[in-house]
Amino acid sequence: MKPIRLPEPPASPRGMGGVPDIFEGVVHGAIRRAVVIGNGFPASENQSIGLIQALGLSDKHTLYRVTRPRGGVNEWLHWLPVSLHKKLYYIISQICGILFRRRARQLGTLPMENGGNVGLSSILEADVKSIVRMAHETFEKDGPLLVIASGRDTISITSSIKRLASDNVFVVQIQHPRSRLDRFDLVITPKHDYYSLTPQGKEQVPRFLHKWITPHEPPDKHVVLTVGALHQVDFAALRAAAATWHEEFAPLPKPLLVVNIGGPTRYCRYGADLVKQLTASLHNVLGSCGSVRISFSRRTPEKHSKIVVKELGLDPKVHIWNGEEPNPHMGHLAWADVFVITADSVSMLSEACSTGKPVYVVGAERCTWKFTDFHKTLRERGLTRPFTGLEDMSESWSYPPLNDTAVAASRVNEALAERGWKIKA
Repeated sequence: MKPIRLPEPPASPRGMGGVPDIFEGVVHGAIRRAVVIGNGFPASENQSIGLIQALGLSDKHTLYRVTRPRGGVNEWLHWLPVSLHKKLYYIISQICGILFRRRARQLGTLPMENGGNVGLSSILEADVKSIVRMAHETFEKDGPLLVIASGRDTISITSSIKRLASDNVFVVQIQHPRSRLDRFDLVITPKHDYYSLTPQGKEQVPRFLHKWITPHEPPDKHVVLTVGALHQVDFAALRAAAATWHEEFAPLPKPLLVVNIGGPTRYCRYGADLVKQLTASLHNVLGSCGSVRISFSRRTPEKHSKIVVKELGLDPKVHIWNGEEPNPHMGHLAWADVFVITADSVSMLSEACSTGKPVYVVGAERCTWKFTDFHKTLRERGLTRPFTGLEDMSESWSYPPLNDTAVAASRVNEALAERGWKIKA
């Protein structure tokens, strides 16, 4: 019997020194899959998914989620790291006995603040040991593992993965982790997160508190600065949404004004007076609008939404989304001719500014600290203008669309290349 001789690997199109794709995972460090660590908050997880999408790994990622107990004493424990929070909650529940546990079971039937049991049948609990084991055991066959996470609750998970599997993973942390950036391969964060280092920021903080305000150091080479938040809105997504929502939005009279209303936050506080100011301004511009679509966020106080419904709900030009599925958000982004958005949401503003269409902001003057820097940047780049109620909505203006997600994806690819790795979608 003649021995079987295996053929030599064929030459790669890159040249005689190359190898075919089946050998690329080991020799060239091709990344073919990713892990997303989420915290259950749509605004945070949307950033990670948006980056995954821009890197071409939409169909090749697994979503894990960090969850916290909610209800009762847990409302006082959210400032703790997740692992310590869970341990402390377990100890308290044991001490308090059967009555407390019964109450905890009742609360467990409700959706948790950070995602809880909503959709968890298809989402895995983020476990450092299992992810590290997977990275080690599958490295030879599947290559390095890309890990992307966003939000404070994910920091301890991703930093531990990096520490325990540094040769097998590339860890990207979105949003500033406040300290010890060397725990990650790359940090992606808005420029306004460094507001505390600016002269204006330092003036707002007493000198004796400076050492307690983070970050302490300016961004180094493995920090990617963005203007706003990452997201999933790109040309392909808008084109798909335009087709999906064509039947509903195409017949509407133009121009179509889309109004997105959020809710007060720590750095952007406002009350019913601003909402009344908004509705009055919208009344003033209705004459120059063909149609108006209004939607609220999860953070919109009920008293605010009731004011809007009362003042505008009966106008034939106005349609207010009732919160039921399907969510028209992507259709709004695709079909709107102009936007009016409350100043509190970096995510909503970032998405709208990625369309290149006029974006008017209401309430920016009420924002404080780093949000003032964010809105200043948007205005200086010509992305937004204040909403006064004196605008003619039929007059359009434009700007180069904000493309933070694409820029961040490019920087991820550059950092991977420096390590000898690359994404093979």
